[in-house]
Amino acid sequence: MSDLWITALRGTEVALRDELREMGFRGAKADRGGARVPVDGGNELEVAFQICLWTRIGVRVLVPVANEIEARDEAALYDGVRAIPWERWLDASTSIAVSTVSRSSAMTNERFLALKIKDAIVDRLRDVTGDRPSVDRDDPAAPVFVHLKNDRARVFLDASGDALHRRGYRLAHGEAPLKETLAAAVLRLSGWDRESPLVDPTCGSGTLAIEADLWARDVAPGLSRDRFAVERWRSMDDGLQARFAEARERAARLARREGPDVFASDHDVNVVDAATANARRIRSNVRFSIGRFGNLEPTRPSGTVVANLPYGERIAIDPSLWDEVARAMHRGASMRWALLLGGAPPDGVLPSPDALVPLWNGPIECRLALIGSRR
Repeated sequence: MSDLWITALRGTEVALRDELREMGFRGAKADRGGARVPVDGGNELEVAFQICLWTRIGVRVLVPVANEIEARDEAALYDGVRAIPWERWLDASTSIAVSTVSRSSAMTNERFLALKIKDAIVDRLRDVTGDRPSVDRDDPAAPVFVHLKNDRARVFLDASGDALHRRGYRLAHGEAPLKETLAAAVLRLSGWDRESPLVDPTCGSGTLAIEADLWARDVAPGLSRDRFAVERWRSMDDGLQARFAEARERAARLARREGPDVFASDHDVNVVDAATANARRIRSNVRFSIGRFGNLEPTRPSGTVVANLPYGERIAIDPSLWDEVARAMHRGASMRWALLLGGAPPDGVLPSPDALVPLWNGPIECRLALIGSRR
């Protein structure tokens, strides 16, 4: 039994755990920076592929290739990495790139560590196959990730390749776009039931609304990707290829054409045009319009409002915004509200929230205010 490691944005770990359990991985456990999924030996690649295909919150899916390695110095690290049977997954035609993170260890120069690890992998494959793989930092077939902590190293192959937030539909975006993975976590944490209407009155590039529509209609986010890194490894035999193809076909069949009403608006016509183009690219059913937050009308039946409000960092806060928010919330008192806040609003604007969930939008510490969630 080994654990796959699925990385996530800070603050979204519990949402990722819940998503993985909903996918059927009942043993998933949240941990700092992501979640772990225990898998039986020999089944890692299939499980990794399924998670790449279906996770909306995970950023990378890392497959362990060895037990912890002694890494008290560069010689021990080199020897430990070189002893790994890399030929199981790679050959000379498989390009690689190495990234490292070092915490509480004697060796702290991560660029130098990556170079030593690359040398160990290349030397192992050259000894076994007679040839050496190339290094491709832009599009490696086999991204290698090594985490050092307390002079011990854990070594992984990244099954996803490109970070999984890159869904491919958001070519046009506003000044402060929300990553797709963070948007998906916000939606899950909001308590939305995926059946009642959802409204985003500050839609920007449309990410929250588009992710909501795709989630409600069971559109697997990985269907928009041509392939994942795991599909380029030497270990991809005919059996795995057939099972991966079947998993993709099954996911495509599960996607529904219709879902609940998802509405999105913004006061900027250019932003709405860009969001509409993003939605069209992924065949989303979101209904976009131009409008002010303060003009938001309650949905029938009562639904959920999810909004990423300006933080005053990259986008200045309109002084009238909080008046509009207060007016809309008074009018939509029967609705559930989930507001991502970069700072505290003026006193008296928001009702006392049922919960404040800490999240990080890049380096910005935020709070997801959940209001009306107990109804």
